Amino acid sequence: MKIIFAGTPDFSVGCLQALLDAGHDVVAVYCQPDRPAGRGRKLQAGPVKQCALDNNIPVLQPLSLKDEAEQAELAALDAELMVVVAYGLILPQAVLDTPRYGCINVHASLLPRWRGAAPIQRCIEAGDIETGVTIMQMDAGLDTGDMLHKVTLPISADMTGGELHDALAEIGAQALIETVSTIPGGLKPEAQDDSQANYAHKLDKQDAQIDWQQNAENIAAKVRAFNPWPVCWASREEQRLRIWAATAEQGSAKPAHIVSADKTGIVVGTGNGLLRITKLQAPGNKPLAIQDFANGHDLNAWLGSDFS
Repeated sequence: MKIIFAGTPDFSVGCLQALLDAGHDVVAVYCQPDRPAGRGRKLQAGPVKQCALDNNIPVLQPLSLKDEAEQAELAALDAELMVVVAYGLILPQAVLDTPRYGCINVHASLLPRWRGAAPIQRCIEAGDIETGVTIMQMDAGLDTGDMLHKVTLPISADMTGGELHDALAEIGAQALIETVSTIPGGLKPEAQDDSQANYAHKLDKQDAQIDWQQNAENIAAKVRAFNPWPVCWASREEQRLRIWAATAEQGSAKPAHIVSADKTGIVVGTGNGLLRITKLQAPGNKPLAIQDFANGHDLNAWLGSDFS
């Protein structure tokens, strides 16, 4: 099939590569403009762009697809289908209507459960026990289109946002190929139940600050969800500490109060239950398991103090 691919981050690469491996003719790849990265803040190609360049596929990076000239350029590609995976730009109706089979999206949740920018992290944060990938026929709404194919994935009790991201990227690529191969013969779209929808707000560094008034289970889930980005954090004596791993335990103590601190973990009171921190990062240092962190810090001095 003659396909336009639109995607930007690492999550999208597997889908692009799967289309190429399946023998589809990807006539162009759309990505967001290059962004500054690294200490030198030099413009850097994103993962999808690099994959496209490696496969000699033309890359287009418009700031918007609302411009009529951009829409005409896209139409001139004469694609049968446009595949969108975490592209990051809104597609106007004129673009949605251009390919013969329209535009489909690989969305990293079981719609309509989580619509929006951060479904992977929000489902862990909310304590969901399963998620998955939905292949959706795109419409003008935000993740509101009819569902074409769904694949379910259980969420293990210790799964991080990064681990779930990688697992969903893999099954998403497989689901995409299954869907694309079925499109010419016709699919049976399933409408979403809007009453079951939640909005997965975009992640923010300030959103990662721990609220010690929450219960320990919720905080532990948030720590897993926000690993590896933006990483949960809390302050102690005006020093911001990033918390990479933690578990909830039975018990009670004043929220934010450190009740024990040794090589087995730093145990902190919450609104309900205790949180045991097992991986920590001090400013300017790398993340360390608590037994290694304890080698360079006097945890006895932490006893009886509070996080903020």
